[in-house]
Amino acid sequence: MQPDTRTVALLGAGRMGEAVLAGLLRAGRPAERLLATDVRPERGEELRARYGVRVVDNATAAEADVLVVAVKPQDAAALLAEVSGRISPQTLVVSICAGLTTDFFARRLPAGTPVVRVMPNTPALVGEGMSGISAGAHAGPEHLAIAEEMFAPLGRTVRVPEYQQDALTALSGSGPAYFYLLVEAMVDAGVLLGLPRQTAHELIVQTALGSAVMLRESAEHPAQLRAAVTSPGGTTAAALRELEKHGVRAAMLDALEAARDRARQLAAENE
Repeated sequence: MQPDTRTVALLGAGRMGEAVLAGLLRAGRPAERLLATDVRPERGEELRARYGVRVVDNATAAEADVLVVAVKPQDAAALLAEVSGRISPQTLVVSICAGLTTDFFARRLPAGTPVVRVMPNTPALVGEGMSGISAGAHAGPEHLAIAEEMFAPLGRTVRVPEYQQDALTALSGSGPAYFYLLVEAMVDAGVLLGLPRQTAHELIVQTALGSAVMLRESAEHPAQLRAAVTSPGGTTAAALRELEKHGVRAAMLDALEAARDRARQLAAENE
């Protein structure tokens, strides 16, 4: 297998951009083939010291083989206006800008430039992320394969048609926050029931981790796993009855619809 000689530039090196950078290095990509940009000089120095990569201006970075656009959605149009003249149609542009469509990029880049849209989530920072990957009009299987290779070190990847990206954003992009809220509530409940906060935290975090592994490793449906914990007339049945009484399932459906609708709104605001 020939070594990958493509240069990759991170345009915007916030937390998620840094996660991509760290993942590429873990996967064995040489630091000399990685570039990064950031509007804050002190942040650039931090990246240079931590990873040994070159920190350059946007114009220089735009000449890389693969550009990962990791700026805030509201800053993307100005960035593309700055660099589009230095991008060739052979350059692969990978966007992790939440809510921005591949068409948004296509209208601002040289005709025929391949664009791949990726929606990662924050567990990518610990190598357990979930990234949804979609091809733009000019991106082929080879471009999707490059994106998958780049994001695989951050966790798992799944290919989806772009029209499903808003739903994916609601489910996995925002998903960690739902679990954190649930854990926060359960820890508070543990304290109310008389446990020290640290003990309650340790109990719930390990329970969440173990449950997630069972969901991933087991061939059983979540309902089957839930039923296996729920003895007739037992403590779990009593707790689940209260959750259903308070409409937790319906609230989750409403929450995900709201997140999807907000993703669509963000896209419209930045078009």
